[in-house]
Amino acid sequence: MARDATPNVFAGLSRVFDRAAERREDEAWVAAQIAAPAALFLPVDAGGRTWLRADGSGLRWLDNAERLAWLPDRPVSLLGLLAGQPFFLLTLDEARDAERLDATLGGRRADLREAGLTLSAAEAALFAYAKGLAHWQRETRHCSLCGAPLVLVASGHRARCTAAACARLHFPRTDAAIIVLVEHEGACLLGRQPGWPPGRYSTLAGFVEPGESLEDAVRREVAEEAGVTVDDVQYHSSQPWPMPASLMVGFKATAVDRGIQLRDGELEDARWFTPQVLLEGLAAGSFVPPMRLSVAYRLIADWLYARAGIELERLLPR
Repeated sequence: MARDATPNVFAGLSRVFDRAAERREDEAWVAAQIAAPAALFLPVDAGGRTWLRADGSGLRWLDNAERLAWLPDRPVSLLGLLAGQPFFLLTLDEARDAERLDATLGGRRADLREAGLTLSAAEAALFAYAKGLAHWQRETRHCSLCGAPLVLVASGHRARCTAAACARLHFPRTDAAIIVLVEHEGACLLGRQPGWPPGRYSTLAGFVEPGESLEDAVRREVAEEAGVTVDDVQYHSSQPWPMPASLMVGFKATAVDRGIQLRDGELEDARWFTPQVLLEGLAAGSFVPPMRLSVAYRLIADWLYARAGIELERLLPR
């Protein structure tokens, strides 16, 4: 378990937000929410970016008057309700739509990685939700069974095949991936991939394969990437990661020994870090942790606190 109850970045939205999944197919109700004076719309461009307020204080939502004036015919998908107020995704596929908002809003576009730690927890999670849904809608245009065009239904959360003989329903795709902090007698196993910034090391990760449990995926990925045999596996926490469509499921695991043998070529290096080695690397600049918004960062921070009582956040520049 994590050392506190703070959700990972992009997680915890259900604490304050109602996705209203049971109302998505009620077309009259959805139409009423779209027309509601308090309705807000988050525009997401073809690259998965949205707009921030000019003063940097948060997302630049459009109200209904703005939507109707600037983008009246663009697809709208229900995100849900916050204290009864409806929130929607506004999908922008045309470059001219985004350019119009660039010229009109006075803010700037940002992607999820950039904005994730500057937004409030709720807005960061809503941006991740909207980005993931918009990506699925753009990538799912034809039926995978018969090839006919699809039409969005259920307020953008399903796609139905337009061929009468097929009529297959398609649902948003999420790719499950494990990410794991492996420990052995007071040291943790971290690796780095080619192309990462100098000194960056992170926890090991990989996608879950068909017919595989999450725990088995942990054991397989660690063995494939680092040649390390893992025994005990325990769940830590999870994080939506719509970059473009993943769910990161975090674990802690115990290795049988410290033998490392890089096998599949994915890692450039892997090594064991004690708290002392990690702290010395931070001080010397030879160790750079993963991004603060990632569950990988949370896994390392929680491990360092559990083993040495040290807050990683306090050691890093603001």
